[in-house]
This record gives sequence, C-alpha cells and structure tokens, in this order.
Amino acid sequence: MAQQRGLGKGIGALFADYTDNREVKVEGEGAIQQLDITMLDRNPEQARKTFDEDTLKEMANSMKLYGVLQPLLVTKLPNGRYQIVAGERRYRAAMKANLTTVPAIIKDLPVEEIKAISLIENIQREDLNAIEAAEGIKELMTNHSLTQEAVADRIGKSRPYVTNLLRLLTLPEEVLEMVKSGKISSGHARALVTIDNKEFLINLAKQIVQYKMTVRDVENRVRLFETRKNIPSGPRKTPPLSLELKELVSDMKRVFGTRVKLVGTPEKGRFSIDYFSADDLQRIYQLVESLKKDNI
Repeated sequence: MAQQRGLGKGIGALFADYTDNREVKVEGEGAIQQLDITMLDRNPEQARKTFDEDTLKEMANSMKLYGVLQPLLVTKLPNGRYQIVAGERRYRAAMKANLTTVPAIIKDLPVEEIKAISLIENIQREDLNAIEAAEGIKELMTNHSLTQEAVADRIGKSRPYVTNLLRLLTLPEEVLEMVKSGKISSGHARALVTIDNKEFLINLAKQIVQYKMTVRDVENRVRLFETRKNIPSGPRKTPPLSLELKELVSDMKRVFGTRVKLVGTPEKGRFSIDYFSADDLQRIYQLVESLKKDNI
C-alpha cells in the first residue's frame, strides 16, 4: 500500500479551522482562485448525506453580506471541470445565495487521497450525523487499510470515540434510518446499541420517537431491561428444611389445626398459617389468646 501522506495534517495545513464561513489565510502549495460555481461538481464519495436546510440558509445569508470567506478545496478533472474535495456545505450555501463564483484552492490529488480528505473533513465536524460519520470511518478503514487507531489519529479523535461510533453500525437498519433522519439522536443510539434483544431494541426506538423520550429515560429503560433479564426464570429453588424445622412445622400444624408453611433457613425465613373461613380465623385467634394467658 502506498505510504499515507499525513492526510489529517494536510487538510489542517490548508484550513486554519473548520468554522464554516470564517476568513482564513492559506500558506504553502495552492493559491486561492475564484472559480465559476457552475464549473464545480459534487464529490460522489461525500460522507455527509443530509444537510440541514436552516443552517444552509444562515450560511447563505452570511455569504450575501460577506462572501465565501473560507475557500473550498477542489481538484481538476480530466474534462476541465473541478470536483469538490472539501467544502460541499459552503458550495450548497453559495448556490442558495446565488453567488456566481467561489474562492477555491486547486490541488492535484490522487483518487484515494480525495476520498480520504473528504471523509476526514466531514468526520471532524461535530454536527455530522453519527451514522454517516461511522459509515465514513468504516469506508476510510476499508479503502485505505487503516486500523481504528490510525483513523483516530487522522481525524483527531480518540480510539474509544472511533470504536463507539463503529458500534452504532450494528444497530438494526430500521433504527439506523431513524438516526440518519434525525428522529432519534446519537445519544439515544449509543444507549440502544448495548441491547442484545433486537425486538426490544426496535420497540424502544419507536417509543423514543412516539413519546419524545430523553437519553436518560432510555438509559433507565435499558438498565431495567438488563436487570430483569438477569433474574432467573421458572420456580425458585428453596433449600430443603432441616429435621428440626420440619418437626416445628408439623407441631404448628397440629396445634393450629390448619396448613402451615415455612420458607427460609435456620437463620432467616417466614411462616404462613392458612385459614379457610371466618370460623378458622376465630379459632386460631382464640388459640393465640389462650397461649398469651399461659405466658402471663
């Protein structure tokens, strides 16, 4: 495999930060040029599949006043057009603002590096959909033979962050779609992913949407589910009574003239004395009263 060329640091060198429309200075290879917006093509490998319309409108309003302050990163195609490597959200907002040109840095990049940089730029954004980020990380690992640790280093995240994101992809497809569409949050998804019962998981995901459950609500439901799951099913096994306790139960049956049960051990337990009518209860009451008098 060809040696990676510091993709994470490379994009960091191009852009001082990732704020969407903040002016930055670009140093090194690639001067900023104004490109005809109709000459730009979207990247088919874009990790982000959904774009928040309200955010795009806010960006477009900013661009109408100040222009596009942060340049896009593009590469030239054989047909003379340009493909967006990083900055598709800025491109979409510029289209909404009816801009005719956008600032861009043109770099000659190999196909595999275009894919990697595009994924990195999106994954590094905190508002990227959790499932899209997980799919992007998985694609980055698969296409570039990277380990979780290597991906974590390139996107500036911890390895547990990468591991937990990838775990979300084990959720049922129905639940994945709920996260992608924004019906449930990534926090909800992280709570759900610990459930190993698919039917319960899907039902709980639907309840999140229906009842607008908080992440804390879901965590409590999951905790209760796990606790109940660990309770053994079927009749509880009781230890056999000692000879002395058996004799005591037998004596009590004879004294009270009714059914007597003992549940427990010589150290701890409880007796139950049955009565089957008001007369039975009255008889047991009188017997206890007489025993009390004998002890006075």
